[in-house]
Amino acid sequence: MKKDLVQDFQRVFDTNEGPMRFFAPGRINLIGEHTDYNGGYVFPAAISFGTYALAVKRKDRYFRFYSANFPEIGIITSELEDMDYCKQDDWANYPKGMIKYIREAGYEISGGADIFFYGDIPNGAGLSSSASIEMATGVLLENVFGLDIERLEMIKLGQQVENEYIGVNSGIMDQFAIGMGKKDQAMLLDCQTLDYQYAPIKLDRYSIIIINTNKQRTLAGSKYNERRRECDEALSNLQAELPIQSLGELSVSQFEQYQHLIDNEISRLRARHAVTENERTKQAVRKLQAGDLAGFGQLMNQSHASLEQDYEVTGKELDTIVHTAWKQPGVIGARMTGAGFGGCAIAIVADDQIAEFKQQVNQVYKDTIGYDATFYTAAIHDGAKKL
Repeated sequence: MKKDLVQDFQRVFDTNEGPMRFFAPGRINLIGEHTDYNGGYVFPAAISFGTYALAVKRKDRYFRFYSANFPEIGIITSELEDMDYCKQDDWANYPKGMIKYIREAGYEISGGADIFFYGDIPNGAGLSSSASIEMATGVLLENVFGLDIERLEMIKLGQQVENEYIGVNSGIMDQFAIGMGKKDQAMLLDCQTLDYQYAPIKLDRYSIIIINTNKQRTLAGSKYNERRRECDEALSNLQAELPIQSLGELSVSQFEQYQHLIDNEISRLRARHAVTENERTKQAVRKLQAGDLAGFGQLMNQSHASLEQDYEVTGKELDTIVHTAWKQPGVIGARMTGAGFGGCAIAIVADDQIAEFKQQVNQVYKDTIGYDATFYTAAIHDGAKKL
């Protein structure tokens, strides 16, 4: 943890008191993109970048929020009884939403607090900075106010903030990965039943490289909700003959047999991605468990192709990075990660080729797009916790 965050907290809130400290990671999704809200499988992992939250209890009913990432906004103040969404409160709506819904779930928050946030996840990169703030707030409230919140309930409350309070119709993957992460392990999560299993990530002489396009993306304003509507339309058409509750219940062969029921050609493509990606995700875990890293990499590549052609959520920036990555020596596989429309890609790269990989991919990206990409080496990390 950055040592100076405690001093920053004390300076911002003008206090000598030592704050309690918390951390919630960001997440990458190794494979299984846009399957979560379609009732399929995802395969995410928590990463070492995330959100630090520091807090001291107050004697009154006010919460004061400050983010070192948005110092120009200053301190945002809200009364405990008034945690409704407010556009002017900008990023602070994420912790406000958690406070509101934790109280509505029957937990007693007995007063206010001064809360300082600092995140080293790049904003708008698609590594789930919003869910990271939500889960950091959840563990903070749990510890500061002595609450006993079952972790899965906290995860669901975080998703509720995203869906109902912020208005982004996202699935449960982000909060789940951040809430339940384990060092050096990814999670195969069935988004329909919330059954999950951990799978060790043994990369040996390879590393996961995150490549940020540096193209800002905001989920609420993107075509995310539009894709959900298209999938819902496809599901509705299929339900005319099939007793299914989600696209995630279909095998690839079933989909091929019944896809003629989907009236709209675009919706048919969207559903094809959801069904084939779900199958790739289940195969990917088996490949990793068998130590078949090359096979896992091929599934990553197929995933990106499907997201590009059938789901159309990649865009020029992500495609430039991924297509260039595929051509580099030492690359096992590469794909976009997150919702798309900008954000990040991931690649599995041989350790002795990383420097060359970064140089080559960035050169092509800069020549094509006009500015640099940013590269991070991802360590797989524990979930949200008190430090």
